[in-house]
Amino acid sequence: MSFEDHLSISIGDHILHRARWNMRQPLIAGNWKMNKTATEGQVLAQAIRLGLQTSVVEVVLCPPFPVIPIVHATLQGSSIRLGAQNVHWEDAGAFTGEVSPVMLKEWCQYVIIGHSERRQYFREDDEMIRRKVLAALRHGLIPILCVGETLAQREAGETEGVVTAQTRRALEGLTPEQATRVVIAYEPVWAIGTGRAANGADAEKVIQRWVRGTLEELFGPAVAQQMRILYGGSVTPENITEFICRPAIDGALVGGASLRAETFLGIIHETARVKA
Repeated sequence: MSFEDHLSISIGDHILHRARWNMRQPLIAGNWKMNKTATEGQVLAQAIRLGLQTSVVEVVLCPPFPVIPIVHATLQGSSIRLGAQNVHWEDAGAFTGEVSPVMLKEWCQYVIIGHSERRQYFREDDEMIRRKVLAALRHGLIPILCVGETLAQREAGETEGVVTAQTRRALEGLTPEQATRVVIAYEPVWAIGTGRAANGADAEKVIQRWVRGTLEELFGPAVAQQMRILYGGSVTPENITEFICRPAIDGALVGGASLRAETFLGIIHETARVKA
C-alpha cells in the first residue's frame, strides 16, 4: 500500500472519528446527593439557570427527592433537564420509603441508577440495577447508569473485569433501540469525593476499551457509537478539560462541584468551549 493510500485511510478514519464524536451531544449532570433543602435548591437552580450561557451542552440537575418539585418549577421554560438520584423497579406497592418511575416521570427526564454509593451503602447488586434500568426505560426516563471499580479492585488489576461485568449485567435483555436511550457514567469509586481524579488517558482507556467495547459486543458498533459515556469522580472546572478533550468522553457526572453555581457553570462552559 502506498503512502498516499495510508494517508487517505488515516484522514478518513480521523474524519469518521470526529463525526462520531460530534454527533453525541455533551452532557453535564449535577448529582447533589443528600444536600440542599428546598429553599437552597431553588436558589441554586435559579443561579445555574441565570448563569447558563451555552446551548452546546445538555445540562441535568439531580436534586434529592423532596427538592425535585421546586427545582422543576424553577427550571420551567429553560433548557435544563431534571433528574432523580434513584428509582425503584416496581410501579407501585408495599415498598416503604421507595419512589417509583411512575412518580418520577411527572417531574424528571433522567434518573441516576447504580451509583457506587447505592451499591456500597445500600447493597444494590447488578440484578437490582438491571431491573431499575428496565423500569426507567419502560416509563420514558433516561437512565444514567454508573459503573466503576474500587481502589482495591484497581490495584488488583481487576478494572476490566469489574467494569465489563457491571456494564454487561445492567444492560442485559435490552434491545438496541432501548440501549441508545441509556447514558453511562464511568465513575472509579476511588475518585469519588476524594479529590483524587483519574487522569484523562486512564479514563478514556477504560471508557473506550471496556465500556464502549462491551456496548459494541452487546448491540453492535453503530449503537455503541451513539451512546453517551460520561466520566465522574472529583470533577472540577480546573480538571474538566483533562477529560472532555478526549473524544471517547461525552461529559461528566459531577458531585461536590455541582453544589455551587459558579463551579458547576465553570464545568459546563469549559465543556462547551472544548466540544463546540
